[in-house]
Amino acid sequence: MKQPDPARKRALFDAEARISWVLAALAGLIGAAAFMHTAGYFVTFMTGNTERAILGHFHDERDMAVAAAALLASFLSGVIVASWCRRHFWTSHPHGPTLLTTVSLAVAAFTDLYLVAHDDDGSRIAFVPILFVAFGVGALNTSFVKDGEVSIPLSYVTGTVVKLGQGIERHIGGGDYADWLGYFLLYTAFALGSFLGGLLSLAVPGWAMLITAFAVCLITTGYTYLHLDRHGPLTESP
Repeated sequence: MKQPDPARKRALFDAEARISWVLAALAGLIGAAAFMHTAGYFVTFMTGNTERAILGHFHDERDMAVAAAALLASFLSGVIVASWCRRHFWTSHPHGPTLLTTVSLAVAAFTDLYLVAHDDDGSRIAFVPILFVAFGVGALNTSFVKDGEVSIPLSYVTGTVVKLGQGIERHIGGGDYADWLGYFLLYTAFALGSFLGGLLSLAVPGWAMLITAFAVCLITTGYTYLHLDRHGPLTESP
């Protein structure tokens, strides 16, 4: 089996790849916070929300069906708004959507803190903050765009696994490890983020999970917006 060319090999571990791992792990952590400290809402799994929005009416779970539809709409709104901002405001900041995600998580965290202070015990995250979280995750998924299309879907794990399987098959058929390693690392980062989120959920209440996700996203945004976008490769193609 052949070895990948040097340029392709470097691309597997360059600044773009590393930040994609961080953002994928962040998406996993956010998803864990929403799932573990709520009634089981999905903010990264739109396939599940679509099925819940439809099938909930067949199982006398209409409240969950409506919630799933609202989460789907919020996620979609995040994608649309972030894409619009990329086109009109972030032409020189291809990772600008992380800023929108940070703001969304801040609003979610402070909204949840307000609800906890008034009429909640803090062990569960209320539904309204989760809508802001879903919006932020939708925006986060537009962080990597090439030729006007998302090139690295951070929370679309099904697509990543499919591409991983195809890459493994190409490697077996005479390709090289670069056909699948990038997808494996992205998947591993998301899984690690979910694992860390699960561990964190055992130790802290829901409001602290949102603040943690906000803090991580803020640090990541600072790096991408102030450093990577100025000194790293710009992959945006309007």
